[in-house]
Amino acid sequence: MAEIEKDADADAVEHPLSASAERRPIRISNGTGGPEAEERKAQRSYWEEHSRDLTLEAMMLDSRAAELDKEERPEVLSLLPSYEGKSVLELGAGIGRFTGELAKTAGHVLALDFIESVIKKNESINAHYKNTSFICADVTSPDLMIEANSIDLIFSNWLLMYLSDEEIDKLVERMVKWLKVGGYIFFRESCFHQSGDLERKVNPTHYREPRFYTKVFKECQAFNQDGTSFKLSLVTFKCIGAYVDIKKDQNQTCWLWKKVNSSEDGGFQSFLDNVQYKASGILRYERIFGDGYVSTGGVAVPLNVVTYHYPPETTKEFVDKLDLKPGQKVLDVGCGIGGGDFYMAEEYDTHVVGIDLSINMILFALERAIGRKCSVEFEVADCTTKTYPNHTFDVIYSRDTILHIQDKPSLFKSFFKWLKPGGKVLISDYCKSPGKPSEEFAAYIKQRGYDLHDVEAYGQMLKNAGFSHVIAEDRTDQFLGILQKELDKFEKNKDDFLSDFSQGDYDDIVNGWKAKQQRSSAGEQRWGLFIATK
Repeated sequence: MAEIEKDADADAVEHPLSASAERRPIRISNGTGGPEAEERKAQRSYWEEHSRDLTLEAMMLDSRAAELDKEERPEVLSLLPSYEGKSVLELGAGIGRFTGELAKTAGHVLALDFIESVIKKNESINAHYKNTSFICADVTSPDLMIEANSIDLIFSNWLLMYLSDEEIDKLVERMVKWLKVGGYIFFRESCFHQSGDLERKVNPTHYREPRFYTKVFKECQAFNQDGTSFKLSLVTFKCIGAYVDIKKDQNQTCWLWKKVNSSEDGGFQSFLDNVQYKASGILRYERIFGDGYVSTGGVAVPLNVVTYHYPPETTKEFVDKLDLKPGQKVLDVGCGIGGGDFYMAEEYDTHVVGIDLSINMILFALERAIGRKCSVEFEVADCTTKTYPNHTFDVIYSRDTILHIQDKPSLFKSFFKWLKPGGKVLISDYCKSPGKPSEEFAAYIKQRGYDLHDVEAYGQMLKNAGFSHVIAEDRTDQFLGILQKELDKFEKNKDDFLSDFSQGDYDDIVNGWKAKQQRSSAGEQRWGLFIATK
C-alpha cells in the first residue's frame, strides 16, 4: 500500500490508501530550488488564479464545460479497464468530476491535487464515499512516496501538460514503479493547441504533440531489486470523440497503457510499427500512393503541390457508391493516416471513426487532422477485439487491410452487428486466384502474414455473415492500371523523392511495385471490391 512522507511539522496520518485513513487534505512538501523551481512556481500561480472560482467552467477553462462534460465524462470512463474493488490513484484530481465516478466502483481511490482549495472542494463533494482519501500534494515532489507495485490503476485527466519535459520523465518512471504488474495508466492531455475559450492572462501550459507522450511512455522501463525489468504496453490511444462532435477538434488525446514484463512480445502491432510501417516507411509509401494515403486510393504528385484536396481516384469512385448522407457515421477499419476519412467527412459531412492497429499511423493521422475542423476521430485499436454497440454505424469501410486478418468470418459477423439496418459495408482487398498458389506466391503470402482468398470465396464469407445484395468484383485490371500510374508519377518525381529519402528507399518502392505488377499480370495476386448491405 502507499506511504506518504510528511513535512516535519505535519501531523501524523494513517495510510492514505486505507479505508480508515483520516479524511482531510494532507499537505506534502513541494520542494524548493533546482532547475524546475520556476516551472512549478509558474504552474502554481496559474492554477491559484484559475481556482478562485471552483466551478466546472473554471476547472475546464471553457464556457461550454457543462456540454462537454456531459459527453466526455462517460466516454473517458468507458475507456478504462475494470477497476472494481481495486486501488486507484488519481493524479491532478481537481474538484472531483472523476473522483466520485471512480469511487463508485473502486476498492479505494486516492485523489491528489496540488491546490489546497481545489482538493478541499473535491473532498466536500465526494467525502461521503468512505473508500476515498484526499491529499494536497505536487506530483513532482520527491516527498510524495507511493509503495512500489501497490496500485491497480493510475488515472489523470489534464496533468502532464502542466509539467516540464524533465518532470514528466521522472514522474512516468515513478508511476511504472507504483503500478502492479498488469496494472494500467490512463491519462488525457490537450495536444497541439489550446481548446478552452476562457480568457487567460498568461498560459504556461505545454501543448505537445501526441508522439512526445507516446515516446516517453513507450521507452520507460522500471526495475525491481532483483533486476527484473518492466515496460508499458499500449492498449489504446485516441482522440476524445466529444471534442470532435462539439468542436470538430482532435487535440484532446488519451492513452491507456498496461505494465508488463519487458520480455513480453509486442505481437503484430510491434511488427507493424517497427518493421512494415515505421514512421519513415509510412512517409515513403505516402509519396507513391498520394498525400494522406498508404494504400491504393490517392494520386502520387510532386512534393511541392498542395494535395489534401487532390482528387483521390479510387476513393472517390468507391465512396460514391455508398450514397453517403450528412450526419451519417462511418467506421474505417485500417484507416492508415486518414486520407479517405478526411475525404468522406469533408465532402459528405459525415462523422468518421478511423481505427488502425499501427500507433505510427494514428500519430500521423492526428497530426494531419489538426486545423481541418472536420468530424473525424482516430484510435489505435485491433478490429478483431474492439467492440461497438449494435447498430452504431451507417457504413463500414476498409481499404486493403483485412488481408491481415486470419478469421475474416468472425470479423464480418461483427461488422454485421455494428451496422444499422440498411447499412453498407465496402471493402477493397488483396485476393488470390482460385486453387493452389505457386510456391513463390505462397512464400510471399507467408512472409507477409496475409490471409488471401479468391474473390468469389470472399464474397461468400460476407453472405455467410448475414449480408445481402453482395457485390464481389475482380478489379485486378484496374489495380494494374493504378500501379502503373503510381509508378510513372513516382519515377517522374525521383529527384524530389531523393531529396528526402535514399536511393535504397527509391529502389525498394520501384522494385515492390514492379513485383506487384508481375504477380497480378500472372493472375496470382488479385484485387477485389466488395459491397454488401445489412
